[in-house]
Amino acid sequence: MSNYTMIKEIKEYARINDVPIMQDEGIDFLTTFILKNQTTRVLEVGTAIGYSAIMMALAHPKLKVVTIERDEQRYLEALKNVKKFGLEDRITLLFKDALDVNLHEKFDLIFLDGAKGQNINFFEHFERNLDEGGYIITDNISFHGYVEKDESEIKSRNLRGLVRKIKAYIEYLKTNPNYITTFYDKGDGISVTQRKEG
Repeated sequence: MSNYTMIKEIKEYARINDVPIMQDEGIDFLTTFILKNQTTRVLEVGTAIGYSAIMMALAHPKLKVVTIERDEQRYLEALKNVKKFGLEDRITLLFKDALDVNLHEKFDLIFLDGAKGQNINFFEHFERNLDEGGYIITDNISFHGYVEKDESEIKSRNLRGLVRKIKAYIEYLKTNPNYITTFYDKGDGISVTQRKEG
């Protein structure tokens, strides 16, 4: 089976089972970024079913990904998908809550795509793993357009709370004195953060 067919199957599984995966425009942005920056070591928070980890690994033949997922069903599905593509030696899956994971290695890129309300915690927990000159990329900054909406238009209280947390994270990135962040209107909104030099 071709990679193209297998990717289509993953996307179809995600659609049927309501698993959030990156939009096409977002994944194109991410893989282009990886190629442009010759990224080879990635830490991903939020594996889901392995789609973005697989796409990153396919984009660059030397790239290795460590990816963390706390939902068992999604983790097992991700294991299956990684195996299908024969990427077990390049994608390491950890079944754990990301905030309980303590890694000692450094990464060129940390990709935050886990629980949106935890982004500040994820950022602060893993920034010590960021290589000098490395980047932290965060997906879902727009959160299906809700972040730009007036809060009074959002009916669900839970959703309002989540949107507030995403807004707080955006503010955190904008005002963080140690980093420079650029926001891109790609896919569901992406931020690219780099540590200031010196």
